[in-house]
Amino acid sequence: MAIISDYQEEEPKKPSASSSLAAKPVSFTASLDPANPVGFLEKVFDFIAKESDFLVKENADKEVAAIVRVAKEKSKKKAEAEAQKVENKKKEEKETKKVVEKEAMEVDKKEDVKDEEAGSGLKVPNKGNGLDLENYSWTQTLQEVTVNVPVPSGTRSKFVVCEIKKNHLKVGLKGQPPVIDGELFQAVKPDDCYWSIEDNRSISILLTKHNQMEWWKSLVKGDPEIDTQKVEPENSKLSDLDPETRQTVEKMMFDQRQKAMGLPTSDELQKQDVLKKFMSEHPEMDFSKAKLM
Repeated sequence: MAIISDYQEEEPKKPSASSSLAAKPVSFTASLDPANPVGFLEKVFDFIAKESDFLVKENADKEVAAIVRVAKEKSKKKAEAEAQKVENKKKEEKETKKVVEKEAMEVDKKEDVKDEEAGSGLKVPNKGNGLDLENYSWTQTLQEVTVNVPVPSGTRSKFVVCEIKKNHLKVGLKGQPPVIDGELFQAVKPDDCYWSIEDNRSISILLTKHNQMEWWKSLVKGDPEIDTQKVEPENSKLSDLDPETRQTVEKMMFDQRQKAMGLPTSDELQKQDVLKKFMSEHPEMDFSKAKLM
């Protein structure tokens, strides 16, 4: 007798399309027209819809939007980076140009100084309104002159020879020819002068001028002279002067600048004003041949 059973053997499941696609990537080929990027995207989404169930998902649009946001952010950062590179390059070029122009100006300035010194025979003052020479340097204010003489490191005061007289200065080391030995450009007040060793490497000498209304052209007579018209006193020093002296110094500075520019001095301007006033008061007189000096 035969027995019929309700049990039926299950047939093996066939793999789904999505699982087979996951196992076997499908190639996609398309060309991008930069003038019509939307057309390229349409082909991409048509291909995705055909070969996968991605677009069927409920959040597919959100995932696509997220991808677009990330792409836009990357593009923005790339553009900013490129813009920064361009800006940095412009800055570098600008700085390089400034350096080149500054160097060119320095060269021109040095050439002008050389030409000027060659023409007049006078030196342009250093920043201290003095002069830097081979064996020593000096600076000045209207009241004082400071001299600096380099010596071997470790030199002590007992090895120094420094004689300061009213019109003469001698400086050097014992047993050696003096570095400075000559008549001062102008007289000094010996009792108000002194010297010292600075850092065991230089002799510093302070000379108090006897005439505190004039600039020295040199430290000792016979040395190279500076152009006193190019002296530039510090404003802070002017404030230390009494009103009368300050007025005289400011007048001197004004006259020096006027002479350097080929213009009349304060005295000449005053004479011009007097002559103009006289001419206005005497219109009956003929001044056609008069010259204002």
